[in-house]
Amino acid sequence: MKKILLAASECVPFIKTGGLADVVGALPKYFDKEQFDARVILPKYTCIPEKYRNDMQFAGSFYMYFNGRDRYVGVMRLELSGVTFYFVDNEEYFGGPSPYTDARYDIEKFCFFCKAALAVLPTIGFQPDLIHCNDWHTGLIPVYLKNEFHSDPFYAGMKSIITIHTLRFQGQWNVKEMEQFTGLPNELFTPDKLEFYGDASMFKGGIVYADAVTTVSETYSREVMTPFFGERLDPLLSARSNCFTGIVNGIDTEIFAPAHDPLIWKEYSAEDFRKYKKVNKAALQKQMGLAADPKKMVVGLVSRLTDQKGLDLVARVFEEMLYENLQFVILGTGEKKYEDMFRYFAGRFPDRVAACITYSEELSHRIYAGTDAFLMPSLFEPCGLSQLIALRYGSVPIVRETGGLKDTVQPYDETKNTGTGFSFANYNAHEMMATVRYAENVFTNDKRRFNQIVERGMKMDYSWNASARKYEALYDKVIGG
Repeated sequence: MKKILLAASECVPFIKTGGLADVVGALPKYFDKEQFDARVILPKYTCIPEKYRNDMQFAGSFYMYFNGRDRYVGVMRLELSGVTFYFVDNEEYFGGPSPYTDARYDIEKFCFFCKAALAVLPTIGFQPDLIHCNDWHTGLIPVYLKNEFHSDPFYAGMKSIITIHTLRFQGQWNVKEMEQFTGLPNELFTPDKLEFYGDASMFKGGIVYADAVTTVSETYSREVMTPFFGERLDPLLSARSNCFTGIVNGIDTEIFAPAHDPLIWKEYSAEDFRKYKKVNKAALQKQMGLAADPKKMVVGLVSRLTDQKGLDLVARVFEEMLYENLQFVILGTGEKKYEDMFRYFAGRFPDRVAACITYSEELSHRIYAGTDAFLMPSLFEPCGLSQLIALRYGSVPIVRETGGLKDTVQPYDETKNTGTGFSFANYNAHEMMATVRYAENVFTNDKRRFNQIVERGMKMDYSWNASARKYEALYDKVIGG
């Protein structure tokens, strides 16, 4: 039995701000339980819902020297859906209404979390063969493992891997304070280790010291070795290319299941969507105040409203697209300019645009179920989960060919009648609009083929099964190496 500990800053259902939480919450459930004992460790934020905090059991406590003094480290345990979760408790660091606050405080508290995640292991009696770290928040775990904890026999032979969910954020701060926070010796803050363009980077430290590095799609693993996508870490990732791999994310098919989803109006499957998906479309049009017209192609957009998501392309041609046979439903929050833009168009074209500048899990499910197509024109997208959910719900993805979008959406080929969506290659507003128009033309003038695209997409396997087998193979390789 191989023992695996996944470390992360967030995890569904306890705390979520993005796709990282979905991955960490779902992946452990898909491992072969006879071969792998996979558990999860994360901070015990006071903003975790009370119903989960009340079910946690005390598993021990101690004091750990950190940033100049001894600090309390508690550890709580909870079992859910067959997975054991540990929570590092320290209200000084993990109190407050949200998991992330200002940059300096976040750097300090995740330095604390990285050290504590290793220090608690003897207390909880779990000695993992491998620690699977996720994003910059856990980047110092491989560093501590091969330095401060290296001489302790309990940690001897313990391996680590780190997964890059996005390189945009790196846990970067000035060297002097990082030395103080971490307690690591000065010789580790050099250009071949943690030093990064005059500062220190937690993410860089993890990439240098981990036994293997992964990212969340094969295409993104190649993209980040180039200057445009690499966020100045591309030389290091290229140097580590012999132990760097891309494994595409899956989705939790128990939660995202149109055949038994209590949040949508009418459940349906790949076998009967032609009959029942239109019920969800009509109900969505009614709820959102759009014109009740089954012949309009309804396009969904559920996203953080940021430049990264390609919304500058949408801004350039949105009004022009509204004169097509289209309706749009937007759900999300983000940059004020995009929030204001969608509010403006919703006010000006209420029969064609509905904008909900908030986040609602229920409404997101209803948008996936009630739309004909789903737009993701991202500048970059390490993996993306929305296109996988859209495929599962029969909302045909219209995507830019980048990262996980390129890996998971097969473009429609009308000569062969193959494909699960529509895509465009260049980051160009008019190329995006032409692809939307092409999708709308197939929807309007060749509904039979459009439905075949829907059916092929719905029949794809989006679960974690295939990806979990790849992680298992990687774990075996690293542990046995």
